[in-house]
Amino acid sequence: MMQDPSDENLMQRYCAGDTAAFDALYARYRRPLFRYLQRQGGDASSSEELYQDIWLRVIDARNQWRSEQGFSPWFYRIAHNRLVDHWRSRRPAESFESTDEVVTLDQRWPDGWLLIRQCVERLFTLLGGLSETQRSAFLLKEEAGLSLQQIAIVTGTGRETVKSRLRYALRRLRAGLEGCDEYA
Repeated sequence: MMQDPSDENLMQRYCAGDTAAFDALYARYRRPLFRYLQRQGGDASSSEELYQDIWLRVIDARNQWRSEQGFSPWFYRIAHNRLVDHWRSRRPAESFESTDEVVTLDQRWPDGWLLIRQCVERLFTLLGGLSETQRSAFLLKEEAGLSLQQIAIVTGTGRETVKSRLRYALRRLRAGLEGCDEYA
């Protein structure tokens, strides 16, 4: 059985001119990146604009990528920096809107499903209430699957700072989601 090439292998091939390798990276990261952007609190239009801009920055910066960096931390560093620029341009902070693909449920659905939906909506509201730094650390961990060290590199902070931000974010999310754990 053939194993899929690593992100780093694909990026090396793309840097050497293999556009099919870029297509593979795009396919692998398009959904996680878009979810990451949406959950950062942007509306669908802003998320789409940022999404396109980040991919253009990846293309423009491809010659700056080094294999020892790993692809994922480098990629999310570009996304993180673009988000920081976006947030700075939007001050004061706009409210968080959940634009994720949550299925619309109505009265015909069992009570359990309605409670799950309420918990999901509560999660999105709580994410919007986190500070930008806490939300970013949480989403880089949960959506992008980055390690603490990788998040520290992406955000330009220390590993202990990342741990602290995650600890505070998780504490706040857990407190706000009390009663939802029976549906996990």
